[in-house]
Parts: sequence; structure tokens; C-alpha cells
Amino acid sequence: MISALSTPDVSVIVIVFNDAERLPRAVQSVLDQTLHGVEAVIVDDCSTDGSFEVAQRLAAQHPGRVRAFQLPENSKGCGEPRNRGIAEALGTYVMYLDSDDELELNACRNMVEAAERTGAELVSGLSTQIYIDTRNQREQPWYRWLYQRHQVLDDVAELPDLFVFDTLSTNMCYRRDFLLDNKLTFVKGLLYEDLLYSAQAYLAADRIALIPNQVYKWYMRQNVAKADKSITNRRDEIRNFSDRIEIHRRIDALLEEKGKTGLRRAKDLKFLKHDIPLYLREFPQHGPKWQHQFAELSREYLATIPYDVFDECQPVHRVCAYLLIKEDWANLLPAIDWLRNPRKTPMPLVERDGRIYFCAEHLDDEIGRRMLDVTEVGFQARSLSESMPRTQLLSWVPQDGNSVKVTARTVNPLGLIPAGAKLSGRLEVKARRKGLQTFTFPVTSFTHQGDYVEWESTLDISRTVRPLGLVDTIWDVWLNLEVDKKKTRPPLSVDQLDLDGDFAARPRLTRLLADRLEPEVSRPGHLAFQLTAVGPAASKGRGLLFDLMSSPAGAPLKRSAKRVLKAGRDLNAADSKVRWYHRAMTRMPVKKGLVVFESHLGKQYSDSPRAIYEEMRRRGLPIHAVWSYEGKKPPKGFPKPGKDVEVVERWSWPYLYALARAEYWIDNQGYPLALRKRPETTYIQTWHGSALKRMGFDMAEYRMQPRHKQDEYQQALDRFDHFVVRTEHDVDTLVRAYRLPESKVLRVGYPRNDALVAARREEVLTGKRERGPLAKELGIDPARTIVLYAPTFREKAPELVLDPVAFAERFGENTTLLVRSHYMQRLAVPRTLKGKVVDVTDYPDITPLLGLADALVTDYSSVMFDYALLDRPMVFYAYDYEEYAGAARGTYFDLREAAPGPFVETQEQLFDAIEEVREGADAYAEKRRGFAARFGEYDEGRAAAQIVDRFFGPAAGTQQKGEQA
Repeated sequence: MISALSTPDVSVIVIVFNDAERLPRAVQSVLDQTLHGVEAVIVDDCSTDGSFEVAQRLAAQHPGRVRAFQLPENSKGCGEPRNRGIAEALGTYVMYLDSDDELELNACRNMVEAAERTGAELVSGLSTQIYIDTRNQREQPWYRWLYQRHQVLDDVAELPDLFVFDTLSTNMCYRRDFLLDNKLTFVKGLLYEDLLYSAQAYLAADRIALIPNQVYKWYMRQNVAKADKSITNRRDEIRNFSDRIEIHRRIDALLEEKGKTGLRRAKDLKFLKHDIPLYLREFPQHGPKWQHQFAELSREYLATIPYDVFDECQPVHRVCAYLLIKEDWANLLPAIDWLRNPRKTPMPLVERDGRIYFCAEHLDDEIGRRMLDVTEVGFQARSLSESMPRTQLLSWVPQDGNSVKVTARTVNPLGLIPAGAKLSGRLEVKARRKGLQTFTFPVTSFTHQGDYVEWESTLDISRTVRPLGLVDTIWDVWLNLEVDKKKTRPPLSVDQLDLDGDFAARPRLTRLLADRLEPEVSRPGHLAFQLTAVGPAASKGRGLLFDLMSSPAGAPLKRSAKRVLKAGRDLNAADSKVRWYHRAMTRMPVKKGLVVFESHLGKQYSDSPRAIYEEMRRRGLPIHAVWSYEGKKPPKGFPKPGKDVEVVERWSWPYLYALARAEYWIDNQGYPLALRKRPETTYIQTWHGSALKRMGFDMAEYRMQPRHKQDEYQQALDRFDHFVVRTEHDVDTLVRAYRLPESKVLRVGYPRNDALVAARREEVLTGKRERGPLAKELGIDPARTIVLYAPTFREKAPELVLDPVAFAERFGENTTLLVRSHYMQRLAVPRTLKGKVVDVTDYPDITPLLGLADALVTDYSSVMFDYALLDRPMVFYAYDYEEYAGAARGTYFDLREAAPGPFVETQEQLFDAIEEVREGADAYAEKRRGFAARFGEYDEGRAAAQIVDRFFGPAAGTQQKGEQA
């Protein structure tokens, strides 16, 4: 116990207003701290519920450790109680705690130790949001990435994200002298006082320490009545936003005074990406007066933000901000729908000069064109099934208490729905709980209106929708639209339409559980129905059921239900699958002739596994093939399931069963690391390309891992029984980096390249370059020059560094550009450039595209090693080479020196290089052949045949003929 005269190590200022029930828990979390020299200073903001009496009782129970004070009148904020706490605090350090939250058990100890060790005036740790009204009390760490490790900052500008994102005051520990010397107090009479206080503290501190420990438990509730919301969460009150704006203005003045322009820019960016969207998501639910005031406040503040900051935002944030400034509600509401639902195509969109704009209005304004340009989003590259066109509810007319007639319109983005298209559709009312019921209603009429398709339907809710009545309380509504046999499935957006009336419900269990289906707007802004109990019998029955479930008698029922649900979840959890795979499946006998194929983690039917599989099929070998795919359905090009081939979803039970019993695994990247390979199974790893960038244990991140992590990684690599290489460069790099023994190396070349070697031989023999059927399939005139652009993957999504519109303008008369993005990253290509620029990202295999192309444009992709076998021109568009090669990972050789083609860094240089290729210039022919010899010495055109010969043998009939001879 601390005596009244001793100096505490930490004073925790606990503020409270009308929270008598939870205050003792908060104070107990202070008393329980493992650092014993901690006092609780309770400051009551003139509560009316007896909170101060509780505080006084706690002080009496813990003399010397708890002290209680009360403000003479309510301050309507958190600042004044905390200021009083600072004045009353005795500790060397100060922390803040709200009465509905808790400190983590070791919070004070960890923070004080960090302060003493580093000399920091301010120590910050991890706060965790705990959602107490969710089933499992979901926890969400608050900006975890800031607290991954111990850090000491001499200036907050060293870590702008700390200043911008972690603006709480409750997860920080301050030296009290530091607060007093800098006169740091909370602003009076304004909400969001934490933002200004933390900014002042960060800027005043000579040293800041961050610790990777949880220090604060921040209890949250998602479903809260308006009256129970905290004052900062009452965003329907315009004061909430006006106070936020005023706080930002004061922070801006502070940054101006300190000369911290970089921090101001980072803060402005966060304001555009977070603060404005926070209010816009609820914008449609507010009245005209609130909307106008919000727009006025926004316009004034947004005018202080430089336009180049908007350029760093996502397009949706730029569009929303601009339309808000213009008070263009007609276009803003669809933009807000897009903000809430990023997968949607929210508007018909407009194309001008090869660029795509959100709407036609405001394009005569130079700033408007800049802000409304959404080309980089890639709407123009989306098919109808990928678009999810926004479908807006226009009218809602209840008919007879049982049904409702609706009129709606669906966006026709960039003319995806032709005027003469055959249209059909139905509305789907589906229980939100997965696996429960679905009911459908026909769409009775369509009217094509150019930019939109308008339609009608009548939902006979009462007579058709039959809920169970207990677990299926929420029902969502979807439009299943078919356009010339192409399908899309958008939800129905509700902007500011009144959904009058409700409908009688007939639950399958009993009407004593619920009796009405009420229309509502879901959180993302979509039409839904909620099952409710309105009548006396249903209300009473539902109340009795809930009373039963919450009583001791209902406990066994709840436990049984939870066990059933948990068993279902556990059975399909990754850990359970891995456990059953090892304990049961791998103990079953190996199935002779069962071969599991996988390419690029199931994302494609392509590459060397495909070449080996097709060689087996050509020979008619008696195998049973299983191909894995990633996603809900197989991507384009996968084999059709049949007697001798299965197509299974990656990580599904059939996938695990096949891997456990397979005689062979064949892939080009790696089966799940958690799955051990049994000794009876042969794993042929074909790999997916020679290496420019360092791999495996040549990467510092792997060498620096703990020993047990390195061992786990090596065990996964040791599963390879055979590793295919195409050159001694692969042996010196990949084989060594993966620590594979010489006995596992297969020097046969890449099976995927057999087709390229054959194409080159045919071209030399005949003097002709055959286009084959692929050019026709892609809609390309075979007489045109074809250039393939195939950049590598980048961890940060690039802008479209090769402008397809500019390419078409310069070369479109006689040249076609094929754009092949990395399968993990997509570049958008306008459909309007048909025939001139073609997006071939979704084509299942790149090898035929290489054979089609007259020239290749790449950067650092391993496709360069394959294309060299064709002996055709290459251009290396390496606009970020210094960043790429200079990264910590490093490269095995200097591509700038070794590149068998022009090495360019700007688009203009690239276009000049392509022009030279078109004119027949080929200054790199000799260097290209040397490059092919160095990196493809074993690519002789028989790789697939050699692998099949060695492991599977020739077809049975061929072998018998040989024996008879």
C-alpha cells in the first residue's frame, strides 16, 4: 500500500460520467497492476447516477491508492475531467483511463520500464478494441503495425503514421513534469480533444518510446441505441463534425508553427481517406439541412488541402470529396455507395480521349477532370459478371399488406448491356445465415434507357417467404440479372427512399416466435428484411423463448447448439484439416497412378505441370489426374472433369484426400507447407522460372529467422524428390538457395518451353511465323505486329506505367499490344481500344502468348528467359530498376549489363525502342543468343517427354510393339 505522503510511480486518471456500474471494474484494473506504486485519481464529471458516491466509496476502501474528485458542473466532454486529474495527480508519470475500459495487467510496469530505460517523456503501447456485443467478443488491435517492436523516436516526424493514426491519449504514459513544463492540457468545450492533445504531446516530446505490448482494453459496442452512443460517435449531430474540423485547424496551425509540412501532408491524406468517409457512409440517412451544413464545413476545410494530396488518395475518395464540394447529390450518392461497396460499378461512367471518368458533369472544369478520373480503377476491363452494376431502388409501393411492387434501375457501365440484349432476371430474397433458405420473384419488365436498365418486380413477401423463425432473422435482397446469357448479381441500393409498411410472416416453427417481416436498410445501404415480433402473442412467445435461453434451464440447449456449430466450424478449420490429413488420410494406401497437378498455387491450368499432363494424355497413359484450383470455381481453361481427371478446390477435403493418397505430386510452386509428403509419394517440382532476384536462404529474411522457423522452411523444401532445372544458373542459384542435394536435380529443361523450342525450329525451317488459331481467338489481324507487355509482380500496386491509350495513338494502325499482368496484380485496359490493345491477363497460359508475340516488353520477369528461346526482340522497361535491384533482397546478376535488348526507363524511350523493332533493327541478336544459351542450355524441346519417360514410361501399346520387335 502507498502511504498518503509517498510519491506514486504512476497516477492513473480515471474519468467517469453516469457510469456507476462499470467504474469499479476500471479502478480495479488500476489496483491490480503488477507495478505496485500506482494510484487511481477518479474525476467525476458531475454525474447524476451516483457515480461520485461509488468513487468516494472506492477511495474509502483503498486509502492512499484511490482518490476521488468531482467537477462542479458537467463539462460535456473528456477534457476538463482529465485536466483536473493532472492538477491532482501525484505520480512521476500520468496515464488516462475511461470508466468503461481497463488497463492491461502489466501496462504501468511495461511503460514505466520503457520510459526509465530510454529516457522518453512519452511512452505509447498497443490498445485493443474489444467488441463486447459480438458472439466471441471480437478483438481488434488498434494500429498494430505501429507496435510490432520496441522503437525510440527523437522526433515524431521519423514515424508520421504514429502522429496521424494513433491519436488516443489513453494508451500513453507521460512524465508529469513534461506535461506541466509544456503546459499540456486538454482543450475545453470541443470534441475530439484527444487529437489535439496527442499532437501537442508528440511535437513537444524530445524522445518517444513505443513498446510492443498491449496496455489498454478499449471496450466497444457495435449495436448501440442513439441515446447510448458516446458523444464522439453521434455523427448525426453536426457539432460532431464541426468540432472535428476545428480540431484539425488547430493542429494545422501547430504544424505550421513547427514547420512540419511532411506531417501536415500525411495528416491531410488521412483526413481524406478516413475522416470524410466516416461521415459520408451515413450521409444518405441525414436530412437536407445536415447535408448542406456538412458540405459547407467540408468545402471550407478541403480548400486548405493542396490538390496534389488528392492525387495520392484512392479514386473513390477523390470523387466523393469533389462531388461533396460541388453539392452534387445526384452523383455523390452513387459515389457513397461505391465507398461502402468497393466491388460495385456505381455509375454508367464516361469515356473521353481514352480516359474513364466517374460522370459527365464537371468535365469542363480542369480540376473536375482530374478529380473524377477513375481510369486506374479498371472499370473498363471488367466483364458484366465482374462489374456488380449498382442497382438503385426507385419506388416502393406496398400492395395489400402481403406484397410490395418495386421499381429499380441498374447501371449500364460503358455500354456493357447492349440496347438489343436479351434480358431476364429474378429477385432473390435470401437468409443471411449461410446454408438457409432462398426465395425468388420474377422481374416482370425491362426498359433499356441507354445508361440504365429500368425494371419492375412484385415481391409477394407474406405468401412466399417462409422463415424458420429462430436463426434466420435477416433476409437480403439480390437481383439475378442475365444479359445474353451473361450473369451478374448486385444487391438493391436504397438511398433516401422511405420503406413504408411491413408484411405478415409465417415462420415454419411457429408464429409465436415472430409475425412480421419489416423492410430495412442494411449497413452497406442495401434493401433487407428483418423478422420481428410485433403482435402480443409473438412478442410474448419470443420473450419466453429468450427468457428460457438465458435461464439455467436453457443453458444445456445453448451448450448443445454451440457444440454443434463449433463442430461444424472446427471440421472445416485449417488446423482440423491438417490434423485429419496427417492422422488419418496419410495412413491409407497410396493409389497407384494417382497424380496431383497444381500450377501457380491453383490459380492457372498452365506451365510445366500442364505440359507434363498433356504429354501423358497424348500417350494414353493409365493415370488418374487431379488438378487443383483456387477459388469458388475453376478458372478458365481447366480440364473438364471426367473418368480419368478430377478438378478439386485447393484446401478442400477432396484435395487433401488426393494429396494423401497420390503416387505423384507435380507442381511449379509449392503445395501447402503444413502438409507433409509421405515417403511413398514422389514429388516432382518443375519450378516456375529462373531467378534474377535472390531466393530461398539467399534472402536475408530467411537467414535471420529463428532456427526452428528455418527448420520448418527447410522441411517443406525437403519434400521435393526431384527439382527441374533448365540451366546451370538454376543449379548455382535456386538449387543452392533451397539447399537441395545434387541427387534431386533434373537437368531436362522446362516442359513448358518445349512448345517454344518447337516453334523456333519450325520458323527456321520454313522461314515463316505462323500465328495459329490464337490470333483469331483474340480478335487480332495476323498481319499486324504483336507486342506482348508482361511486367513482373510488385508488392505495391503500380500505376499504369505503360499508357495503353498513348500506345494505340502511336502504333495502333499496324501494331497490337497484348497486356499480360502478373496473375497477382492487374493493370486496366480500356475496352475501347479493341484490336489495338488487348488484355490477356485472364488467358490461362502465357506460353502460347509468347509464341504469338513478335516482341516482348518486360522488366524483371522470368518470362525473359523463356522468350529468349524464340530468338525474337526484347525490350526491358525498367523504370524502377534502382529500387528493385537495390532492395534488401538483391539480385544474382546485373540485368542492366546482361539484358539482351534495350534497357529503357521512360515511356518515350520504350516507344522509340518498339519503333526500332518494328523497323527491323536488331542490334541485340548476338547478345540474345548468348543469353538463351546461358539461361536455357537444357531447353532442347523434350523436357516433358524425358520426365514422362523416366517416371511413367511410354504408352502400353508402344511398349508391347517394341518387345515384339
